[in-house]
Amino acid sequence: MAEDDMDLDQMFAQARQGCPDLPDDLAVRILTDAETVRLERLKLAAPHQPVWVRMMSAIGGWQSAGGLVAASAAGVWIGFAAPDFLPDPAEIIFPQETGFVVADISLDTIFLEDTE
Repeated sequence: MAEDDMDLDQMFAQARQGCPDLPDDLAVRILTDAETVRLERLKLAAPHQPVWVRMMSAIGGWQSAGGLVAASAAGVWIGFAAPDFLPDPAEIIFPQETGFVVADISLDTIFLEDTE
């Protein structure tokens, strides 16, 4: 087993010493291919677009935005003018007694008078 390790070490040492040079025409072809791939990727990269353009394309364009606006307007309308069979959300959040009456409030304006 020790001889196999020595043979393997010798083979690795020989491989490190004898690096063949890359032919010039092969190096040129590799570099030109890499440059063409880089230029194609630059062409495919979209130019910087404003945020609203990217958001509109993310939701599906103007047609989808129109649908979202219509649904939002309907939701706001239903929220403000809810049908009778739906509970009033404001009444749930801020319960008030219907028998509450504000009495005649006399405002004390003494603090507004000049004390000098």
